[in-house]
Amino acid sequence: MTSRTIEVNARNYRWMSRPVVVVCVDGCEPAYLDAAVAAGVAPYLARMIETGANLLADCVVPSFTNPNNLSIVTGAPPAVHGICGNYFFDRELGEEVMMNDPKYLRAGTVLAAFADAGAKVAVVTAKDKLRKLLGNRMTGICFSSEKADQATLAENGIDGVVDLVGMPVPSVYSAELSEFVFASGVKLMETRRPDLMYLSTTDYVQHKAAPGSPAANAFYAMMDRYLAQLDALGATIVLTADHGMNDKHGSDGKPNVIYLQDVLDGWYGVDQARVILPITDPYVVHHGALGSFATVYAPDEATAAQWIPRLRELPGMESVLSRAEAARRFELPPDRIGDIVVVSERDTVIGTSVSRHDLSALEVPLRSHGGVSEQRVPLICNRPVEGIASSRRLRNFDALDLALNHAQ
Repeated sequence: MTSRTIEVNARNYRWMSRPVVVVCVDGCEPAYLDAAVAAGVAPYLARMIETGANLLADCVVPSFTNPNNLSIVTGAPPAVHGICGNYFFDRELGEEVMMNDPKYLRAGTVLAAFADAGAKVAVVTAKDKLRKLLGNRMTGICFSSEKADQATLAENGIDGVVDLVGMPVPSVYSAELSEFVFASGVKLMETRRPDLMYLSTTDYVQHKAAPGSPAANAFYAMMDRYLAQLDALGATIVLTADHGMNDKHGSDGKPNVIYLQDVLDGWYGVDQARVILPITDPYVVHHGALGSFATVYAPDEATAAQWIPRLRELPGMESVLSRAEAARRFELPPDRIGDIVVVSERDTVIGTSVSRHDLSALEVPLRSHGGVSEQRVPLICNRPVEGIASSRRLRNFDALDLALNHAQ
């Protein structure tokens, strides 16, 4: 075993002695794994939990996809890497913009550092919105299920992906989009044997299906089969999630929504406040752009301070913080979060205006994420780990540390 180490964002990582695979299962509330194991549909996961390491960790808040995936691959919180949502208000431009361009990334990734040092690195993500961020400045293989048929050597480090995997390109709104990620990971391990591989799925199933439901158990049974194959190929596997998932509806099945832009417009007049929903992305069919975290831009900080006590009184609101308070508590970049940060309770989501959310495509009662209530996620390894202090607060972005520095 080599004693070589790589330093990235003030953390040291040992060179791998066998292939390492880090899996981010989008929306994987720990209860999904528990239910699948209890139902007997995930025998490999049961063995992984029993003979390896079965831990819990906290994800980044806002508990959304982009901030957490970037935290996992940088080993650092958003205060370091800069990605604190899918969407934010750029005050310099005066525009609301998607934060999926690598220009918004403020730190290098562990993946790129290992690739620079000579490791063979591969990244497969479900949606293309994450690909350029995860593969920023990384030499190696990096493609998405969504656009697998468009992968080229020049852009993605690989071509012929669809033929290699043996699956057609799936719909973005399907469980198969995630299955394509796992199938790709197995094929890459069989044919290219990367030293370090990162696999990131989509939460389409988790938004629709609760833990233990037939659809959820079928998804985890599928995942279980591919993880067993990666194990058989000799990989060290660490599995975590970008966030959990909860019901966000009442007993009548209707979403519990605080339409915050409408509230503020009613209180203070139109155009005084701007509410930003960082969950917003091009794929809103399964959540209607409704999550449990939002930021508010006020005319100035003094006004924001006056609004905060009143916002705290809204039913369904868990916490309302100033920019400075939120940056400290959630380790966020203060220049990208607005003047006020609001987090709703476990069963409640935040919207802008009723007129701006089309919920007609929601086929089942709303399940979503974004708040502190979705912060607890699994952190499991197929090998025993040592050197983890019992008092340590584990984070999902400790996944690479676990795999490279602590797995046996």
